[in-house]
Amino acid sequence: MAIKCVALLTAGGLAPCLSSAIGRLIERYTEVSPDTKIICYRGGYKGLLMGDSIVVTPDVRANAAVLYGHGGSPIGNSRVKFTNVKDCEKRGLVKPGDNPLEVAARQLMKDGVEVLHTIGGDDTNTAAADLAAYLKENSYSLNVVGLPKTVDNDVFPIKQSLGAWTAAEEGAKYFANVVAEHNANPRMLIIHEVMGRNCGWLTAYTAKVYRANLEKLEFLPNIGLTKARKDIHAVFVPEMEVDIPAEAKRLKKVMDEQDNVNIFISEGAGVESIVKEMEAAGEEIPRDAFGHIKLDAVNPGAWFGKQFAGLLGAEKVLIQKSGYYSRAAASNAADLKLIKACCDKAVECAIAGIGGVIGQDDDRDYELRAIEFPRIAGGKPFDIDANWFTALLDDIGQSKGSKVKVAH
Repeated sequence: MAIKCVALLTAGGLAPCLSSAIGRLIERYTEVSPDTKIICYRGGYKGLLMGDSIVVTPDVRANAAVLYGHGGSPIGNSRVKFTNVKDCEKRGLVKPGDNPLEVAARQLMKDGVEVLHTIGGDDTNTAAADLAAYLKENSYSLNVVGLPKTVDNDVFPIKQSLGAWTAAEEGAKYFANVVAEHNANPRMLIIHEVMGRNCGWLTAYTAKVYRANLEKLEFLPNIGLTKARKDIHAVFVPEMEVDIPAEAKRLKKVMDEQDNVNIFISEGAGVESIVKEMEAAGEEIPRDAFGHIKLDAVNPGAWFGKQFAGLLGAEKVLIQKSGYYSRAAASNAADLKLIKACCDKAVECAIAGIGGVIGQDDDRDYELRAIEFPRIAGGKPFDIDANWFTALLDDIGQSKGSKVKVAH
């Protein structure tokens, strides 16, 4: 069908796919439906609620490929939950008494939008699902087609989220410099905190990429430049329980032999224990509009550093977070290939009047398709029994420990 107007928006945190996805959607519409008007809502759902949008000009259409070379999102992001009316009112996004879903619907109709492309993670697409359901229930003629963005790679039932491969690659580059800090102090404990609220995939895959890069380097052991001191000595993810006394005993031997220990942790690892400590101390647990614990305030890296420092006899603890560095990168080649495929499918589905979130469907032999909104959810766990991760743990001498059950 001919589409007169489509709208794009990016929402949630950054990922190394947003700029590229915007670029490819613009390119693809220009190729197959050049008369379709394209607008972008600035600042994600905030821009939609406020009626703040920009029109994609002929110059932007002709030069959309420029966006492939950049990270971030040129049209801006925000975190908005339509069903959290109080938060929307507090932030001035809607007037008191207004229904945010109705406000969004009215704005889309006012702008003449027939297809809304949302580019975001599980929260973004959950909001898109709420909007799509509202539009359908109230007979609004509009289709919502989402794209899965999250460095956590934790969206049900999608095999690979856009930007996750790049984030792992960039996190590995980040730690390649940080690890040299082990030379700065005897008995150094370095903790690399990687993004991943509920899912350890990014932490594990960043470790995998880092160790693969380490294999390409040459070393001079006789002067102290050894692979062992730059290696990873432990990886902790939310999907497995960590036996701290047992791990401390193992890592103490590494510290005594190597004079340093390097640990990769997911930002969501150990959060349950940290929250219990904070609550027992009478501290308030800060949360965002979606009810998620604000991990920067909880600070899992510092908690793990505190747990292990004394047990390992560390003289100095260095905690480094690669999240903001890795998530703001431009897409790498692997991600760009996936992004283009997903964007092309998104345009195809939009023209065919099919809504949903575009991805490789875990339950359909990884077919690239528009996955129905009710099936989209966050918190997809990383499979710690994956052969490559098991091999990684075996190689560094770490026990996998107990597997945490994650309900969906």
